[in-house]
Amino acid sequence: MKYVIDFLENRDIEKTLIYSQLKCSKEEAEILRYLTKQYVEGNEESSVIDILSELFSVKEYQYLEKLVLIKNLLELGWIIQHSLTQTKISETSLLELLNTSVSLSSSFLNLLEKGNLELSLPEISPYRDHLEYLKDQFARIDLYQKISSIRKNYAKNSLNINRLKNRLSSLEKRIEERLKVTKIPIEIEKLFKEHKLDTKEKIIFLALLKEEYSGEFENLRDMNTLVELVSFDDYEKIKNRALLEEGSKLIESGLIDYDEMLTAFGGVSRSFYITEDILYKIIHPNKEKRKKRVKLDMIIKEQDIFELIEPKTSLDDVVLSQKTREVLNNILKQMDKKVQNLLKEWGIKEKRKSIDAKLIFYGPPGTGKTMTAVSFGKSLKKKILSFDCSKILSMYVGESEKNVRKIFDTYYDIKEKTKSEPVLLLNEADQFLSARSTGIGSSADKMHNQMQNIFLEQIEKFEGILIATTNLLENIDPAFSRRFDYKIAFEKPNFKERVKLWQKMLPKNAQYEENFNIETLAKYDLTGGQINIIIKNTALRVAVKENPIFTTSDFISMIQREKSGTFGESKSLGFM
Repeated sequence: MKYVIDFLENRDIEKTLIYSQLKCSKEEAEILRYLTKQYVEGNEESSVIDILSELFSVKEYQYLEKLVLIKNLLELGWIIQHSLTQTKISETSLLELLNTSVSLSSSFLNLLEKGNLELSLPEISPYRDHLEYLKDQFARIDLYQKISSIRKNYAKNSLNINRLKNRLSSLEKRIEERLKVTKIPIEIEKLFKEHKLDTKEKIIFLALLKEEYSGEFENLRDMNTLVELVSFDDYEKIKNRALLEEGSKLIESGLIDYDEMLTAFGGVSRSFYITEDILYKIIHPNKEKRKKRVKLDMIIKEQDIFELIEPKTSLDDVVLSQKTREVLNNILKQMDKKVQNLLKEWGIKEKRKSIDAKLIFYGPPGTGKTMTAVSFGKSLKKKILSFDCSKILSMYVGESEKNVRKIFDTYYDIKEKTKSEPVLLLNEADQFLSARSTGIGSSADKMHNQMQNIFLEQIEKFEGILIATTNLLENIDPAFSRRFDYKIAFEKPNFKERVKLWQKMLPKNAQYEENFNIETLAKYDLTGGQINIIIKNTALRVAVKENPIFTTSDFISMIQREKSGTFGESKSLGFM
């Protein structure tokens, strides 16, 4: 702190250690000494009128003549003004300064502490990596920011600006010389050469890059701020806006882009940023960028083939026969690391991380095939892409063969873009799986056979989990039967299973008559789908009663209507 003490105690201010660097008059230096004394005593700000009254004569307001000294020190950058109105010092009248407060600038405080403001640069050496290079470039952007900030408030030829310009010039020369002796490739310099950027374009790019590394998202992204960084007067500001307009090199080359936002006054502002691919190249110069992962629900909205199902229930929530549950549990055990390693060791399984299984769920309508498929997906921690196979002919008349391929091509495309492996569920796949026609046959038969051949080819090479549901296994073509790993029967539930189904499906918060007995209802030979629809219809009937209590007779009445075929062959929701 010798410079501080010397400046405060040396009676002859012109002989203080830092006076020669102040480039100001003796009276101006005395003002700085007064403010320094106030600062070290804990008073950061001082009123201009108090400073002048203390140091100069107050008779007949002679101190007013010294206001010019305050303005000079402000323009030199040794003090800063504390005012609600932000105007350039050069445009501020002397009397406007009288009732304001001032304090020592950070530049003056640095001079007091170090005795010198000149930039001390180490010897020239090659850059060891891109981070060392960026450290110098970001220091360069800091200087541009400081110059821009001072230029807004002070005279353009103030001492501080000239000093910062000298430091900037020294740093830029050093960067250039270090690059000459650097042997390793610097990705940013390669980009500059590839796109033939000029100095101003480089500064804008580096300023945005500094924002990315600092984690700040507003300071240097605004168009006006970026333009001011590379402009030295109002004319240049107008001219340099072209650097960030449509058609400019930075935007057209894909180096930077922008978002447009409405301002509070109804205008539009632009916030600039470096594009993702370019940023990745810079941050990871030796790595190839991985393909962007897209969310599954977003990509499903862009196509009209699959329905995305988010499983809500797992296999533990489904009522299944013991045999069916055992088969499904054995498939799930393939996920166990020990099992996978053994299968690979024996040559049964290749080195894919995920499990492979092609399954047929067959059985009468309403026996829970679809619900089990969805719940199986939940147990696998996978989402479901469901395709209704009954649509293939009605939706794509004359193009069935082409659209069979489209089903699988779209599935693979979704897998690639989302980096996931959803379960492929082919609902009501009877016409795909049924026996192919033999003999000459009609053109429709030929088209159907061709469609099935393509389907057979796609099943053969499919990797992942595929589940097809069908009502009639006896009609399945033997060629398809061989392509599926598991054929799982879904039979009508027995008495115990029906009890469990009623227990799971009955409304939990409803009121039931005294002595209500589920086993009475379970005696009726019903599928899970039928039980579901009966409960819904019974609930509608009970809800309109004056006393809404469920009775056994209400359910029996609906069971009889269902059994007699009153509801026809309509599908039972959620159980096909």
